Amino acid sequence: MTEAAELPPAPEQAREVFGDRFADAVRYAELLAEAGVQRGLIGPREVPRLWERHLLNCAVLSEAVPEGVTVCDVGSGAGLPGIPLALVRGDLNITLLEPLLRRTNFLTEVVELLGLDHVTVVRGRAEEVLGTLSPVHVVTARAVAPLDRLAAWGIPLLRPYGEMLALKGDTAEEELKAAATALSKLGAVETSILHVGEGVVDPLSTVVRVEVGESPGGVRFAAKRAKAARTGRARRRR
Repeated sequence: MTEAAELPPAPEQAREVFGDRFADAVRYAELLAEAGVQRGLIGPREVPRLWERHLLNCAVLSEAVPEGVTVCDVGSGAGLPGIPLALVRGDLNITLLEPLLRRTNFLTEVVELLGLDHVTVVRGRAEEVLGTLSPVHVVTARAVAPLDRLAAWGIPLLRPYGEMLALKGDTAEEELKAAATALSKLGAVETSILHVGEGVVDPLSTVVRVEVGESPGGVRFAAKRAKAARTGRARRRR
């Protein structure tokens, strides 16, 4: 039986980034290294690089998120980037959206243990909660799917003039070019690539930003949202 990898001490940058929630960030890292590995949410090889590759890499996404907005973290998995973002930004109202029960159980435990009152865990797929989940200002995602597929799930959850922020790697520019037509059909009006985390992570975290106009998801999803809203009102009247 292979010995479990040891979680390294938190780097000095973590104290600066997480501030008064540093102790909670350490506890979250410990949970990922222990229960996260045991439940198959994080690979054991990721434990030695949990801080740099995962927690800090996700926490710096906060540089791109406006103040006081609503956020939906699509395919949240073990809570990345949603939980590091929540630890850094108490001003945000964050929904962790995840379809798998074992993952939502873990997320619920973490949220309760860390006292993240501004975070809600919802079990479901993006296409299933359309019309029942209130539209948000920002959708976040990390390592969920290629950009065109991710956009088809995430963009319809946005409010008009909202934005999707997707943490991507070296292929960000290629994915953005390949997804151009799909993004346009989904109501995207502007796209850009951001590099965040100066002085915190090396290499910098790469973020694909997709901004939408007045019809997130395009005409087809506007009709689906309207139908879901009508169904919801009918159920409430019963």
